[in-house]
Amino acid sequence: MTCKKLTGFLDENAVKYLTIQHSRSYTAQEIAESAHISGNDFAKVVILKADGEMIMAVLPASDKVDLKLFRKVLEVNDLIFANENEFQDHFPGCDLGAMPPFGNLFGIRVISSQTLCDSVTISFNSGDHTELIQMHYDDYIRLVGPEVMDFTLHLRAVA
Repeated sequence: MTCKKLTGFLDENAVKYLTIQHSRSYTAQEIAESAHISGNDFAKVVILKADGEMIMAVLPASDKVDLKLFRKVLEVNDLIFANENEFQDHFPGCDLGAMPPFGNLFGIRVISSQTLCDSVTISFNSGDHTELIQMHYDDYIRLVGPEVMDFTLHLRAVA
């Protein structure tokens, strides 16, 4: 079931979006394939700790976080992937591993990959493992206001 906090936020802001059902999937690339969406346009969420601060990285399913580059771009000394136990309680109403890229709704700093800027639409987990949301990328940027940075290994998917 879609995270009600998310859909309420989208509805309050009069954002047009689609919800798309898909077979139960756990990796971003599997979800994109299941829903027939390019991995370039499916945004996955990765939770990290930057000098102890929890941050949300949002990047295409087809890309990977380059920790060395990201550490340099963020100008931090310590950058590690957060353990699920460390962030599971930060996303009420969402299944673990299916958090939407709206860290602003959960009090978490959001950093979006520069590679997503090429997308007209963006698709992402809705808060569970069987449904996704698709909306205009410009609306996502307007509502979330993420910091946009280049921190990924670009493994562009074939559309």
